[in-house]
Amino acid sequence: MRLALAPPVIGPFLRVRIAARLAALSAAWRRRTRAVLGDGSAGLRRGAAAYEKGRFSEALAAWRGAGARGSAEAMYRIGRLYARGEGVVRSIPDAVAWYRQAAEQGHAEASFQLGAIFLAGADAPRTDALSEDALRGLFPHGSAVKPDVHEAQRWLTAVGDNPEAQLALGDVCRYGRGSKPDLVLARRWYALAAEQGFAPAMFALGDFYYQGLGVPIDYAKAADWYEKAAAREDARAEVALAAIYRAGNGRPADLKKAGELFAKAAEKGEPRGLYNAGLMALKGEGLPQNVDLAETWLRKAAKSGLVVAMVGLAEFLSRGNGAEPNLREAAEWYRRAAEAGDVQSQFITGRLCATGAGVPVNLREAARWFEKAAEGGHPTAAHNVAVFFARGTGVKADATRAAKWYRLAADAGLTASQTQLGRMYAAGEGLERDLALAAEWLQKAAATGDAEAKTALAILHLREEVVVRDPGKAEALLREAAESGHAAAAMQLGHLYSERSRAGGRGDDALAWYRRAAENGNAEAQYMIGMRALVGEGIAADAAAAVQWIEKAARADHVGAQFQLAVMYCQGAGVAQDLTRAVGWYELAAERGHTLAQYNLAVMRSKGQGCAADPVAAIGWFEKAAGQGFRQARLALADIFRNGRGVPVDEAAAQRWLEEADRNPGGEAAQAPGSASSSMSRPPALSIPQMPA
Repeated sequence: MRLALAPPVIGPFLRVRIAARLAALSAAWRRRTRAVLGDGSAGLRRGAAAYEKGRFSEALAAWRGAGARGSAEAMYRIGRLYARGEGVVRSIPDAVAWYRQAAEQGHAEASFQLGAIFLAGADAPRTDALSEDALRGLFPHGSAVKPDVHEAQRWLTAVGDNPEAQLALGDVCRYGRGSKPDLVLARRWYALAAEQGFAPAMFALGDFYYQGLGVPIDYAKAADWYEKAAAREDARAEVALAAIYRAGNGRPADLKKAGELFAKAAEKGEPRGLYNAGLMALKGEGLPQNVDLAETWLRKAAKSGLVVAMVGLAEFLSRGNGAEPNLREAAEWYRRAAEAGDVQSQFITGRLCATGAGVPVNLREAARWFEKAAEGGHPTAAHNVAVFFARGTGVKADATRAAKWYRLAADAGLTASQTQLGRMYAAGEGLERDLALAAEWLQKAAATGDAEAKTALAILHLREEVVVRDPGKAEALLREAAESGHAAAAMQLGHLYSERSRAGGRGDDALAWYRRAAENGNAEAQYMIGMRALVGEGIAADAAAAVQWIEKAARADHVGAQFQLAVMYCQGAGVAQDLTRAVGWYELAAERGHTLAQYNLAVMRSKGQGCAADPVAAIGWFEKAAGQGFRQARLALADIFRNGRGVPVDEAAAQRWLEEADRNPGGEAAQAPGSASSSMSRPPALSIPQMPA
C-alpha cells in the first residue's frame, strides 16, 4: 500500500514567482507564433512616425491595423493614447481594455500599467451634460475603474523581474492593501528589486530595519541600505541617512555629513531635505550659517505642502532673524498649516485672530480655531475656547460647552481650567451642581500652589453647606494666597475679618488687608480705600490720597470709581475743579451703564458744561437713564419735549414721560456745583459705599 502524501505547501511568494515564469513562457510561445504569421511591425513603425509628428489619429489607425495582426506593442500604444487622451477622448477603461490585450501576450509594460491602474483605480470624468446613450458611445468600456488589489497583484506579477513592479508588490504586502500586511513577503519583494540596483527598494529595506518592521531594529543595517540608495541619488535616502548622522544612530554622529546630505536632497527639491537643510543653515549647524539661503529652502519646503515646513517658515518670519518680523505673512503660513490639520498652528492662528497680530481681530475666527485645536487635544486651546463660551466672546454664550472644554483642559492638568471647572460645579453652571466635585477640582488646582485656586477654594469653604464649610481652612488658604501677592485673596481676607469683627469676635486689621489688596491692583479695594480716605472713615481723611486711589480704580475700569472721580472734578474735591475732565469720566461710566453718570452727563451736555452744548446727545443720555427706571431722567425728558429744548415741542411725548415718571418713582442725581442752575438736577452729593466696620 502506498502512503498518501500531503501536497507540498506553496507560499504566496513562490506562487507569484511561478506565475511570472508561466507568463514568460506563454509570451515566448506567442512571439514564436507571430514570427510565423507576421506581427504588423510595418504598421507599428508607421504609427510611431505619425505619433512623433503629433498626428495621433493617423497613429491610432496604423496601430489598430498592427494590433489586428497581433502586435502587442501596438495594443499597448493604443492603450497609452486612451490613457493620455491623444487623438481620442481620454478613457482609462478603454486604456485598460487595450493594455489587457497587450499584457495577455506578455507585454511587460502593459502589465505594469494595468497593475498601477488597478492599484489606484480611476474616477469617472464629469459628464453631466451627456445622455446615457452618448456616454455608452464615448465610453464603451465604462467611465471609471474600481481599485482591485488582486487584479493589480496579478498583473504586476506578470511583469517579471521588473524592479518597479517588485517595489509595487512589496508596497501592497507592506501596507496590507486588500489583505493583512505581510512584512516577510514585502521584504522579499523589496530585496528582489534591490538586487537589481533599484534605489527606492533599497530605501524601503532601510525603513524596515530602522523601524523594526518584521525584523529587529538595526540602525546600522538601515544605514547600510540608505547609503546604497543615496549612492544612486535617491533623495529620500539622503534625508534618512542625514537624519542617522545627525542623531548618531547606526553611524557616528556627524553634523557636517548630515548637513551635506540634507543639502543634496534639497538641491533635488525633496521637501524634508529642504526643511532640514534650511534649519541647519539658519543655525549654522552642519552647514555654513546663511539666513537668506535658509529662508529660500524653508519657503520651497513650505510651498511643497510639508506642514512642518509651513510652521518652520511661520516661526522664521515671526522672529525676523535679523530683519523686521513679518507677522502678516507668518499668520498666513500658520493658517495654511492649521488648515492642513496641525493642532499647534490651529491654536496659534486662534491666538493671532484674538489679538490681531498679523491679521485683523476676529473673535469668531479665534473661537473656531481654538475649538479645532481643542478637538485635536490641545489643552490651552480647550481652556481658551471654554472662556469664549463662558463669556459669549465670538460665539453665543454656552455654559455647557464651556464646562466640556474646561473639563478637557482640567484633565490635562491646566490649573486655570481646574479652578474654573470647580467654580462651575459650585454654581451649577453648565453642569449639575455638585459641591463635592467642586471641592475636588479646586483642591487639585490649589495643590499646585495657585493663588487663584486657593482663593476659590477658600470661598467654597466659607459657604454654609456642611459638606464644604471649613472657615479655618478658608482663612489659612486666603492668608497663603494673599501673602503671595494675590489681590483678590487679600480682599476676601479683609471681608472675612470685617465680618468677624462685626460679630464681636477677635478680628485682625481688615483695613490692612484691604490696603494690601489695593496695593496689589484690586480695583474694588482701591475704590474702597479711596472713599474711606475721602470721608475719614477708619483712616485719617486725606483728599489727595483719596483721589490717587479712586483714580487708580477708575483707570482699572471700576465704574463706581469713574463716576466718583467725575463728581470730584465737578466739585473740585481733592482736585482742581475741571468740568472737561468730569465729562470724560462721566462718559466712561455712562457707557458702562452707570445710571447716575448717564443722567449727569446728559445735564452737562444739555448745558454745555465742560463740553460743547449738544441737546441731541443730551436727550440720548437722558433716555438711557430713563430706560433704567431713573425718575429724574424721565422728568427731564418731559421738560425737554414740553418746552422744545433742542427738539420740536411734543406734548404727547412730554405727557408720556410724565406718566412713566409717576408709575416708577426713582432717585435723584446730581449736577456739578458752579454750573448753571437747572430744574433738572441738584448739586452732586458724594457717593459713599457701605463700608465694613
